[in-house]
Amino acid sequence: MKINYLTKAKYDELVAELEVLKSEGRAEASKAIAEAREKGDLSENAEYDAAKDAQGLLELKINDMSKILINARVLNAEDLDTSQVRVLSTVKMKNTKTKKEFTYTLVSEAEADIAQKKISVTSPIGSSLLGKKVGDTADVKTPRGEMAFKILDISIKI
Repeated sequence: MKINYLTKAKYDELVAELEVLKSEGRAEASKAIAEAREKGDLSENAEYDAAKDAQGLLELKINDMSKILINARVLNAEDLDTSQVRVLSTVKMKNTKTKKEFTYTLVSEAEADIAQKKISVTSPIGSSLLGKKVGDTADVKTPRGEMAFKILDISIKI
C-alpha cells in the first residue's frame, strides 16, 4: 500500500473533483452513449465507440483518484518539525558545483508542480533530500549525471 501524503487543501480539492466526476461526469458519459446508440448500427458507429472509450477513461480516472484518497494521510503543518527534511518541508539548498540556490517544497506526487516549486518526494531530488538536516549534502543521480545540493534551511510553508 502506497501512502499519499496530502495537504488539507489538496485533499479537499481531490474529494470535490471526484464527486463531480462521479455525478456530472458519469451523467454526461451516459448521455453521450445514449445519443450515439440512437444513431443506428452500433457495429459501425464511431460516435458510440468514442463515447464508450471516454466512459472507460472516466472510470479509470475515478478509480485512480479513489485509490489516492483511500491511501491519503492529511498532513498538518503545525504537526511537522523542521529538524530534518520531510514531506511538506520547504528546503533552501545550494548546488555545490554551480553555487546556484534553489528553494523547493516536497510534496506528494499528486501535488507536484514544478512551476510552483513543488517537487515530488519520489523524484530524484525529492527522495535524496528526505531525512537530511541543515548542513547535510544530498547527492542526486539525474539523467544528466551526479549533482550535489547542500541544505541551507528547512522550513514549513503551506
